[in-house]
Amino acid sequence: MSSSPFKTEIHRQFGFDFTKDQSRCVDRLELFLKDKTPYATFLLSGYAGTGKTSLLGAFIRTLAHYKIPATLLAPTGKAAKVLSSKSGKRAFTIHKMIYRRKSKTDDFNTLQLAPNLQKNTVFIVDEASMIGDYTMTDGNVNQRNLLEDLLEYVFGGVNCKLILLGDVGQLPPVGATFSPALNQEYLENYFPRLTIYAAKLSEVLRQQEDSDILVNATGLRKKKNKLPRLKLQKGGDVEIVNGSELQDVLESSFSNYGTEETIVITRSNKRCNEYNRQIRARVFWYEEQLCNGDLLMVVKNNYHWLKDEPEMGFIANGETMIVKRVMKYEHVYGFEFARLSVLFPDYEQLGEQEVLVHVESLTTEGPSLSRERMKALFFEVEKDYSYELNKKKRYELILANPYFNALQIKYGYAVTCHKSQGGQWEHIFIDVGYLPEDLDPEEYNRWLYTALTRAKSKVYLINFPEEQLAK
Repeated sequence: MSSSPFKTEIHRQFGFDFTKDQSRCVDRLELFLKDKTPYATFLLSGYAGTGKTSLLGAFIRTLAHYKIPATLLAPTGKAAKVLSSKSGKRAFTIHKMIYRRKSKTDDFNTLQLAPNLQKNTVFIVDEASMIGDYTMTDGNVNQRNLLEDLLEYVFGGVNCKLILLGDVGQLPPVGATFSPALNQEYLENYFPRLTIYAAKLSEVLRQQEDSDILVNATGLRKKKNKLPRLKLQKGGDVEIVNGSELQDVLESSFSNYGTEETIVITRSNKRCNEYNRQIRARVFWYEEQLCNGDLLMVVKNNYHWLKDEPEMGFIANGETMIVKRVMKYEHVYGFEFARLSVLFPDYEQLGEQEVLVHVESLTTEGPSLSRERMKALFFEVEKDYSYELNKKKRYELILANPYFNALQIKYGYAVTCHKSQGGQWEHIFIDVGYLPEDLDPEEYNRWLYTALTRAKSKVYLINFPEEQLAK
């Protein structure tokens, strides 16, 4: 059977023969593009090593060939940067594209949906497994239901279509048991107006079959209810490293690849704190709490510091920044703050930016400062505005206070697996830590699959349990 011009062009852009999965996917994509209904949505889920990224790049170039406008989106700055490098086309964060803040004359700390002014555009959203469907508040700014808002924004444009891409083998959003944005049944139930097309890539490409990373990732997603038995070959891209070797191997990785291409992934914030402390002291020889060159990660969305930078708009949870200068420490309201000049690696074009950070958040055992600590800060800041008798105006003054809006941060050398999602590094160090007896194998395998597939070239398993290795 002869191929259509569309399939011929995407094959030319792809440069390889399609697998059966890929061929079916391209056929479905062509039908989707021809669909004239107003809510056409395509779900493309692909496991690691199945060629999803290469196929996506070919598809984006084919859209350009046919002069079909496309907008690329991802949940985080890091994921958007990865998507840009894979596709050769600029990608934006979902938040940056679909939200704007209400003006000061209105409710200053509320996000509202921006209008979609695009026409006949295909919106392509990568790493969709990270998109949650819950509404909650984050610090002093209302959080929206991201999935609902994304759909409303895209289909608010004229004749726009939506493609949601992701890996259903990865961890779902925090607090969820599945990824709603990639679940056809869920979307059909909650958003019945959508016309949904779907394709799944599960066939691992032959050229990937000698990679321990992909062989074991594939084994993990197939082994739902049993603990893993990882297969490692000598000199392969997955290696066991014990405690006595760890410092040397970490030093070598950071020396050869730098902080942007080396990361430790652990199962708890407590373990992250310990690794970050050791790496700073023993690899980088940092003695102060904050030093020039320190890698930091923001752990709460912040809408105060970069609100006038249209390129970024706000600083997202999970964003990394590099300290260029520690300007001064300040002790106010019973808290310690630091004023820093920083660079954002995923937004290098912004140059250095001045921010205020919570020093205490660096070492808290929780993911960020506790509600109690933030309440204590609120009441201390409120005392400064006791002259304002109007409660609403006083509240607005507190919410605009720079100290109340200080960035909550952690060191960025070791992170939890959820924080690593959307990113890729040359070298990944995985520490599974203490595993309880009642460990849920399916949840653990998903965690390990997500951690393994963050690596571009090498994985080191730190003190990995022997019983989880194939004999």
